[in-house]
Amino acid sequence: MQKRLSRYRKIIDSNIKFGLAALILVVPLYPKFPFLNIPGTQVAIRLEDLLIFIVLALWLFCSVEKIPKFMNNKIIIAFVLFWSISLVSTFSGVFITQTVSAHISFLHWMRRVEYMFGFIIALDVIKKRGDLAFYLKLLTIDLFIIFLFGLGQKYLNWPVITTQNAEYAKGVALRYIPGSHLISTFAGHYDLATYIVLMAPIFIVLSFGTRNVVDSVKIIKNSLVAKGIFLFISTISLWTLVNSASRISIASYLGSVTLALIFIKKYRYIPVVIVASILFISSSSNLIDRYMRIIEVTVQKVVGERGNIVELDLVYAAEDAPARRETKIPTPTPVPVFEDRSTSIRINVEWPRALRALKKNLILGTGYSSITLATDNDYLRMLGEIGILGTLSFSLVLAKIVYYLFAELLRHGSKPSLERYFVLAVLAAVPGVMLNMVFIDILEASKFAIMFWIILGLAISSANLLSNEKD
Repeated sequence: MQKRLSRYRKIIDSNIKFGLAALILVVPLYPKFPFLNIPGTQVAIRLEDLLIFIVLALWLFCSVEKIPKFMNNKIIIAFVLFWSISLVSTFSGVFITQTVSAHISFLHWMRRVEYMFGFIIALDVIKKRGDLAFYLKLLTIDLFIIFLFGLGQKYLNWPVITTQNAEYAKGVALRYIPGSHLISTFAGHYDLATYIVLMAPIFIVLSFGTRNVVDSVKIIKNSLVAKGIFLFISTISLWTLVNSASRISIASYLGSVTLALIFIKKYRYIPVVIVASILFISSSSNLIDRYMRIIEVTVQKVVGERGNIVELDLVYAAEDAPARRETKIPTPTPVPVFEDRSTSIRINVEWPRALRALKKNLILGTGYSSITLATDNDYLRMLGEIGILGTLSFSLVLAKIVYYLFAELLRHGSKPSLERYFVLAVLAAVPGVMLNMVFIDILEASKFAIMFWIILGLAISSANLLSNEKD
């Protein structure tokens, strides 16, 4: 029996990479149709949840002997610490501040753990050269299909599936309205835009990478054609980003791709990429209008607007007045209110709500689900829900990952390779994602969050291969 189990574990272990491949294809591409609604909640189990559960169960089955080794990994310890503290925050919200329902808050905690488990699975799949190339090909397919579906939504009346409110989350098929935000296969335009911010540096470095790096992907034998394919993917991804009309994501994109080119020392291409991107961005009247609205509101707030002055004739009631004169008083013209709706909601409603939650319990917060559905700032959301202690433990996870990636790059020379370029691209993407987190609850969006942790896991796994590289 033991021998049979051992044999099964080896078979599954050698094929677990296909389970991760299924996640990379299904999570970004399959629209968010609910598979099973949980009674009494707005939470729904979706296909991606079942797929993650199956892949995780298979990975645990074949990795029982590896678990002690994993638990010695400082990054995994940081994950466990975060999960533990956030679970304590959940119990605190239920029993101390009494700001959440036990089952709802626990489901939210489980959801975050589920998203992060993609990191652990990805950490174990790249064992040799060539494995990373397999996943890059899948990511290429993802971005191409996301572009095609977005194109279909905008011009061919293809369905739009979103979860931006409780009714839409039931799987209602909508239609794209001219001038609105494109969401493609994602649940919202912010999720889609931030996913492009995460992916763009990867394909930019492949577009301008050295010949041996491009050939390592083995997407096609001719390296020049391969670069053309990656540049095409970068271009259609930018089109998708522009049509999502996410203002902050455009800034994050420009910063991340610039940083990626600096990391791979392709300085001469930076002005070309920036100018080409800005020209592309300027073709979107919707996006330009949204930026102009921000500028207009800012100017009005700083300079102020002089209201219309209405001169009224005075009416004298004194006894010695010659006669009472009837004067028609014109209706004052309403002074226009200048505001940017999304900015106003954040500053006046959502952010103060998160800060009020933090004041109730500075250390542990008020528990997951205590701050409704949106805060539009992941940092304030974390502070409000899991407090200072939980936010610091989450920061430790990201800090450990970034530190390890930089340390491995510095430790093992600077010879160009696919793994090195991938790690550098991911490091360039992280600041862009973190900037988006200032204005978006992006780590609460399942499609993006799952892919974010998978990409970070692949980066760590790729960095582990750099020890074989020497100048």
